[in-house]
Parts: sequence; C-alpha cells; structure tokens
Amino acid sequence: MPQEKTIRITIGEKTGDFACGVSVLQAVRALMGDEAHRALAVMRGGVCLELDEALTEDAQLQPLTYQDEEGRRVYERSLRFLFLLSLKRLYPDKKARMLNSVGNGLYIRLTDGEMGHDMARALEADMRSLVEQDLPFEKEVWSCEDAIAHFEREGWLDKAELLRYRPKRQMTMYRIGPLCEYFYGAMLPSTGFIRAFRVKPHFPGVVLLAPSAEAPDVPAPYQPRTKFLREFSRSQEWCGILGARNAVDVNRMIREGRMREFIRVNEALHDRSIAAIADEITSRGARVVMIFGPSSSGKTTFANRLKVHLQVLGKKPHLLSLDDFYRNRADIPLEEDGKPDLEHVDALDVPLFTECMEGLLAGRCVEMPRYDFSIGARAQQRWQLQLDRQDVLLVEGIHGMNERITSQIPEQLTFGVYVSALGCINLDDHNRIRTTDVRLLRRIVRDMRMRNTTPQQTIDMWPKVRAGEEKWIFPNQEKADVMFNTSLHYELPVLKTMAYELLLAIPQSAPEHLIAHRLIKVLNYFLPADAGVMQEIPPLSILREFVGECSFYDKH
Repeated sequence: MPQEKTIRITIGEKTGDFACGVSVLQAVRALMGDEAHRALAVMRGGVCLELDEALTEDAQLQPLTYQDEEGRRVYERSLRFLFLLSLKRLYPDKKARMLNSVGNGLYIRLTDGEMGHDMARALEADMRSLVEQDLPFEKEVWSCEDAIAHFEREGWLDKAELLRYRPKRQMTMYRIGPLCEYFYGAMLPSTGFIRAFRVKPHFPGVVLLAPSAEAPDVPAPYQPRTKFLREFSRSQEWCGILGARNAVDVNRMIREGRMREFIRVNEALHDRSIAAIADEITSRGARVVMIFGPSSSGKTTFANRLKVHLQVLGKKPHLLSLDDFYRNRADIPLEEDGKPDLEHVDALDVPLFTECMEGLLAGRCVEMPRYDFSIGARAQQRWQLQLDRQDVLLVEGIHGMNERITSQIPEQLTFGVYVSALGCINLDDHNRIRTTDVRLLRRIVRDMRMRNTTPQQTIDMWPKVRAGEEKWIFPNQEKADVMFNTSLHYELPVLKTMAYELLLAIPQSAPEHLIAHRLIKVLNYFLPADAGVMQEIPPLSILREFVGECSFYDKH
C-alpha cells in the first residue's frame, strides 16, 4: 500500500508531522496544548486561515488570538452572524443595520422600528442557546449570481446590488439553519467558540458587547459615549440628506454622473458645522481651543479651516502644534522594543507647554519653541507670540484633552474639539466599513505622496499608532465640548484611485498582506472616481490634506 503523505506544521517553537489534509484546529490543539483554546484563526505568511481549513503542505503558522486585531475581527464577524441568526429565528419580519462601534460594542438598529428591553433579552437568550448547541458555520461555495438571487429573495437588496461589483464570481457563504450570509472575511468554526457577549438595550437599538482585549473571557462593560453617539447620529442624518448609506448608493451616483453635486453638498455640510463650532467658541469667550483626535483624522486642515471662520467673526487665531513641544529624542520614553514612544504624553515637555500658556494668557511676549524632526531635537531658533483680547490659540495634537495638558489652563477659557473620521457609509446593512480602515487608507495615500513611504511601511507601523490611540486619545474623547466628523461620504472612490494598485502589489508572503487584502476587499466594491470628480474636490477640503493640492500646504 502507498505510504500516506505527511506534512510538517510549525507553530511557535513546536513542530509536528501530520497527515495531509489535517485541519488547522487539529494542528493547533496538538502543538499548542492548553493554550489551543485561545486561537481564533491562524496566519500563514500574510494570509488568514480559518480553524476548520485543511492543510495540504508544510506550513509555519502564527495563532491569532483575541489580543490580535484580526482575531477580534474574526470573533466579531461570527458574533454578528449569531445576532442575525437569532433575529431571523425570533423576529423573521425584522431587518437590522450594523452601525458603529461604542467602546467594545457595536450599535445596531432595526431598519424599521425599535428594539426594547424585552426584545434585547429574548435575542440574548436565544443566542446563548445557539452557543450551547455548538452549531457549525457550514461553508458553501456559491456563484455570485446565485448569491444575488438569494439576497433578493431575502429582501436584502443593498447586499444583492453590491455583489454586482464583486470582481470574483465565486464566494464562500456561511449557513446555520435558516440564515445564509456573507461577511467579507474569516469566521470561527462554530457557535461554541463565541463564549462571551452581551446584548445591552440602548434605545432605539441595542449594543452588542464583545470582550475587551484585556479580558477576552467576559463581555466588556458598556462604556457610555454620549457625545460620540450624538455626533454619529447627526452624521447618519447627513447620510439621509446626501442619499448615501451604503456603497451601492455612492456607486449609483458615480454611474449617473451625480458625484460632483454629491461632493458639493457633502463639503457644504462640513463648512456649516465648522462655522457653528466657531460661533460656539466665540460665544463662550474661549481663548484656548484644544483640537485632538486619532491619526489621519484631518486635524490640521480642520484647525486651518476653523481659523478662517474665527477670522470671519473678528477673532485673531494663532495655530500651535503640540508637536513643537516634543522633548529631544534622547529624552523621550522608550517602548518595549527600545524605540522612542512618540505617542506617550511624556514625550512632550509638559512643563514648558504650561509655562508658555501661562505667559500668553497673562499677556506677556513668549518665546515659542519649534521642533526639528529631521534631527529629533528642539530647534535653536524660536519665535515670539503675544496675545491681545481678540486672539485665540488653536492648539492641535493627539494629547489635546489629556489632563496633564489641560489642568494648568483655566477651564473657563478652554474649549475642546474632538476630530475624527466617523465613517457612516456601510458596505451593506450587515457589514460596516470601520473608521480605522478609512483612516489607514488616508494615511497610506498621504505617506506615499508626502513622505515617500510605501504602503507596506505605513501598514507596518499602524499597530503602534492604534495602540497609542487606544491609550491616549479615545479615553479623553468625551471630555471634548464638541465633536467634528471629518468623514466624507465620497472619499473611498477617490482613495481607491490612488491606493488600489499599490495595495495589490503587496505579496501574500508579506505580513502586511493581511491588512492590505482587507482594504482591497473594501475598495473592490467602490467604483473609482474619474478625473472630473477629482477636480471638484475643493482646495480647502479635509480630503486635500491626504490627496494633495490643499491651499493650506501645497504651493501652486
């Protein structure tokens, strides 16, 4: 008899020989022992493999746990499926729309109607019973045409229309009982792997709570985000005004030649909001405006546009960057890998900032610092600033509302603005486009254009940026007096024209391929913007900070 083929699998420092066709889960259990339960999927090179996938050749695997972002995404996709399955079982006439993150949860509303406490409790109880049954997510390979017909029968017309833009004509559908769905990424093997969650009533919808990375075995406590949700709700209203909630709506505008008008209305809404913020700053008599938010949110362009609106109101605004208060590179705290931690609040010379603010608010002429990033040190040459009664300081930086920064400034003179790109365009009702992915696309495009940085390099440093945001920015967002959403509903077709081919060029063997592939899967469903659309983007647009030709920075 012919000898059975064996393959060699390595996970960490352990290697084993297995029969060809062994599942990833079997290999994980054999090589990881007591830690096997932590694995939610694995990486092979730059590709994510599901636990029930068969291995047919030698492989070196890296487990993805809940501490990994992709592991959390695998868990969340499966949790969303579980929620939709219970909704279909208990309330077959209801349809849900997945909206936005709230802490470690996902805010969900019905497309028609409201979800009360009784409904939330019933859904959670049914979901737990499905977890106890440990039902497998059955995978079926469908043609796009069959999937489109299925979603049309289900009444999910946005999803059916979206698949017409899919470049590949086959797809893997997931089924449990009456629900057959597609989630644009890897899933868990079965419902039994979804061990921790909670359905919290949050009228008129619910928050589907997952665990935190620090405590993966229990649902995370609910974190109220009142101002965040209010701003997101307003942005949803903008979606209604613009007639664009999902990717297919944007594509329809491109096909019908209505993109230019779409851009004008979107930009007008931005300008109106910035004008309202300027009015509020003036009415309060604020002297120091702290502008903060995560990377690639458009903080700098927002600050420049706010400056213009304050000038219209008779104010004399001055732009300051917290980056100019960085300590010399040798004095900046180090990360675990020994590199300077530029995200840490102690990377800033807080006492010097406090001294400058006290002097300016007292009416003295102050020698202001400049930081030279080319040498990683403070420049010897300073500049002078003195304020009169009509002057307003616009201070931009990620630590804008950190208590270490604001505690020495009189509260009655301070006004905080949280700036972030809170994307409201979904792929379809069940699959949102994450804010962090849009911000990463913005940064990839800007870094290529301004810093000669490749997409791989930008993707490689992104986890550190995200870790700094989670630690230093998001905990302070509710301290802001107002929030401004820099997201533009038309930006993904524009970013696609500049990033798509470069992302495609990242090989599967590269560790950055996983994130690049995830971004490509989003961009696949958007038509690219043509040259006429690009010309319509105003020179003061937030998007110009990333794609170029911005009046504030670029020479013409």
